[in-house]
Amino acid sequence: MKYLLYPLRFFMDIVINLFFWLYFTLGFCVFLFPVYFIGFLVMRNPETLFQRLNHYFYRLFFSLSRIFIPGLSITIPDEVKNIRSSVIICNHISYIDPILLISLYPLQKTIVKRSIYTRPVFGWFLKNSGYIAYAADDSNSLAMIDLIQDLRNYLYRGGNLFVFPEGTRMTGGEIGKFHKGAFSLARRCDAPIVLLQITNTDRLMKPGNLWYSTCFKNPVSIRFLKVIKPEYASDSFSLKSLIAEARASYLSARP
Repeated sequence: MKYLLYPLRFFMDIVINLFFWLYFTLGFCVFLFPVYFIGFLVMRNPETLFQRLNHYFYRLFFSLSRIFIPGLSITIPDEVKNIRSSVIICNHISYIDPILLISLYPLQKTIVKRSIYTRPVFGWFLKNSGYIAYAADDSNSLAMIDLIQDLRNYLYRGGNLFVFPEGTRMTGGEIGKFHKGAFSLARRCDAPIVLLQITNTDRLMKPGNLWYSTCFKNPVSIRFLKVIKPEYASDSFSLKSLIAEARASYLSARP
């Protein structure tokens, strides 16, 4: 029996992957891009339109994933869905993580590697979505912060900034070094910091792979770890201590 199940699962993987790549290709080219382009031409600042379109596009993607991928469940508590006006810190284990977070929040910004931000067409899309370009070797991180002077107002209006502080995907439950950029931004904007933990997206799409592994039981979830509301104006405030507190929360939450 098991010899029959393997080719059946392989066939199901192919069918499901073709369906979702068709969804991304046709959905973007036929439906999204024309709306993006019209909004770009007629709106003075199309950022909000782009972010909402991204949100609904990926929200539908994950709704379809729940239907068509056998064994997949995605558990997201209301306290995660209801986050607003915050800098969200999250672990990063799969390519799926950014679009999962985009699917949760109608207004969302994130930090994108400059090497990706400068790509033709895709870079235009990222820029007009309000996403922030950053390179790990930037000589002056304040230059990056100066490009987003409106971030404080954006957060005040209910938007979220989500950041993967390790700067890359981590495997095996490992917790890497946290970069200070997101925490510096939170301090500059006097914003609360919310810690989230994603689990099992690396089983749905393995690191370095753009192929969905679909035919097995996989409970994907986002866990609310804690909210930190630092007293930024206090003389005793320490950015280093804030980063250490956040990282310790992830270390204690590892399975």
